[in-house]
Amino acid sequence: MLNIVRRNLGRLFKLSIFLFLEVLLFFIINNYFSLITITDFKTTFMIIVFLSILNAILWPTISYISLRFIVFTLGFGTFLIDGLLLWLMSSYLGGFQISGWSLFLVPLIIGLINSLLSILLSVDMDESYYQRILRNQLNNDKISKKDGYLFIEIDGLAKDVLTDAIDNGHMPHLKRLLESTHKLLSWQTDLSSQTSASQAGILHGNNENIVAFRWVEKENDNRIISSNSLADAGKIEKRISNKKGLLSDHGASRSNLFSGDAEDYLLTYSKLKNFYSKSWYYLYSTPYFIARLLLLFAFDMLMEVTSRIRQLITNKKPRMHRGLKYFIARAGANVVMREASTYSLIGDIYSGKYNVIYSTYMGYDEIAHHSGIRDFDSFYALKQIDKQFKHILYAIDHSNRKYNIVILSDHGQSQGPTFKQKYDKTLDDLVQENIPETMKIHSILHSNDDHLLETIKLKSYMKYNKQRITKKIDNTKDNIAGRIDNTKDSIANRLDNSVENITERVDSSRQQLSNIKIKARNKLPIDEFKNKKVLIKGNEPIMDKLNKINDEYSLDVDLNNDEVITKNEAQSIVLASGNLGLIYFTDWGGRMTYEQIEDAFPNLITTLANHPGIGFVLVKSALYGSIVLSDDNVYYLDDNKLVGEDFLKVYGKNIIKQLKRTDKFKHVPDILVNSTYDVENDEVYAFEELIGSHGGAGGSQQQPFILCPRDWSDPGEIFGAQKVYKFFKENINRK
Repeated sequence: MLNIVRRNLGRLFKLSIFLFLEVLLFFIINNYFSLITITDFKTTFMIIVFLSILNAILWPTISYISLRFIVFTLGFGTFLIDGLLLWLMSSYLGGFQISGWSLFLVPLIIGLINSLLSILLSVDMDESYYQRILRNQLNNDKISKKDGYLFIEIDGLAKDVLTDAIDNGHMPHLKRLLESTHKLLSWQTDLSSQTSASQAGILHGNNENIVAFRWVEKENDNRIISSNSLADAGKIEKRISNKKGLLSDHGASRSNLFSGDAEDYLLTYSKLKNFYSKSWYYLYSTPYFIARLLLLFAFDMLMEVTSRIRQLITNKKPRMHRGLKYFIARAGANVVMREASTYSLIGDIYSGKYNVIYSTYMGYDEIAHHSGIRDFDSFYALKQIDKQFKHILYAIDHSNRKYNIVILSDHGQSQGPTFKQKYDKTLDDLVQENIPETMKIHSILHSNDDHLLETIKLKSYMKYNKQRITKKIDNTKDNIAGRIDNTKDSIANRLDNSVENITERVDSSRQQLSNIKIKARNKLPIDEFKNKKVLIKGNEPIMDKLNKINDEYSLDVDLNNDEVITKNEAQSIVLASGNLGLIYFTDWGGRMTYEQIEDAFPNLITTLANHPGIGFVLVKSALYGSIVLSDDNVYYLDDNKLVGEDFLKVYGKNIIKQLKRTDKFKHVPDILVNSTYDVENDEVYAFEELIGSHGGAGGSQQQPFILCPRDWSDPGEIFGAQKVYKFFKENINRK
């Protein structure tokens, strides 16, 4: 009893200090800027007190009625509503006048003061007035008694970094879970260790054909599909969804890339076209949510300034240039999305409406990309995420419905200097050096792709590609006659080594090899060379070797080209997904074979495979099937045969499975490359300008974690995001 009295007296004292400081600060600011005409300090006190009382009484109802207006003004409508309340007060109270811009600015300043004092005086958000009101509104006896499930993803956090954060005291609330009710598991991603592949697998149980974060669809006019494009994210979900996603049983999606077939979604990329939801009420049930966001946003930008200064003074390596736009990107991911996720989850828990809820915290991933996976700033982001667990666990304890909480990551990150920092050139520079100078390359090697919409970034390429396609259609008839006339000349000049004549060679490898197999009376010569694995060795172009086989064995097979691709027409697209690179040649309708690439660009594959910063190259041979190259070493995927040193073992025991699965995807690039993984220094070299990266193979980027209840079944090895989906579904259905 005595403790309760002391606690209540302490709250009353803190409230008195809070109110006095709020009035004093507003009085000083108003006198300095002359926002409204106030006669004295007493009037200022009355304004603050009466506005607080009106908000306490009316705000829950006002915000619910005007929710659509608040949402579509991005929350800033809350200040206009409070401005209207102040205008009404001025008519009855007297002593002050308010009009014009002050109707917006005065509530904004009062909100900022209120939020600042709440942070400085450590006002407990869980026991704040508006949280109590929300809890009483939503918590009732009609809530389902069936267990609910709450999945919280920490984007980009590898298991080993999580362990370091717990051991170093950065995540005490998560540590308590681990010590009391939960167990820590690891799982391995698919080859594409990035959000769209992982969330598609986890939320929908299907990530087929998601070869990387973005890819080219040749059959769709060489369209670049980007996972976080506003248009493409929805299309991808339609392809992968069978309406049986993880959230299909009355579920809710919060701040995710895909919806998991949820019935309600908030800030979910694939559903952003349907922006409005009544669940926004959970955020705007307090009048000062946006004011709090603005303060935290500004503080996070200040943290970024100090981070840059600290890294400069300590000469931290590797580090990267971070422009002005990154201030917005960082604070958006680390503050806005974090706070929105937490407030919406608390509302979901109190309402008890949804059986399964999935939400993503993306602040760590964003900061680790640019500062490093174990930088001070990255651990700071994890501290802030851990504080959210405190509020969420409090809500679970005070809800009328039991929610089982599962915390996981979709992938990790691996650190290292970028490919450009390490070798003073980008992947597209390397490609350009080994193709004709006049051949245009379109590349996307920029960062922030997990968290920022990409539609604007692709507009220039889409416009160019449309013009190019239109031009090609208009010129088709004229080009056909010219191509037929050029065929004989191209054949006669096959042995000319100039770049100009090479690019005028005929494209035919797939048909050539098909003809060899169909027309040859004796297939033994071909089988002999396939078994010896000799055609890939040496410097002689593989097409010349095939011609010699044809002549030597009198196979009577036409090895001439059926289409001429001139150097002015051929184009290339180079994409990056962390340390995974994708190279497409868009004037070939399907996936080019190794033989075709060697014929058109004789030095390209050899240069890539021999480069010290590239760990392996995957291409499709018409003769040998899929092959993986590194220096003079070759792994024949179809035959499971290695010639040379085992260059793939550093990428883990499942790398062959990962490569075979990816190789079957519909939109695999003509050339897929993965950077070197330096085991000794635990470094990869991202083709994007990111020092913490993910998207390919090598290091901890493929080692995320799952923190689940101890009574969940033992899954054994979890390999691939689709297995995570099955593991979650099995344990949900088991209960």
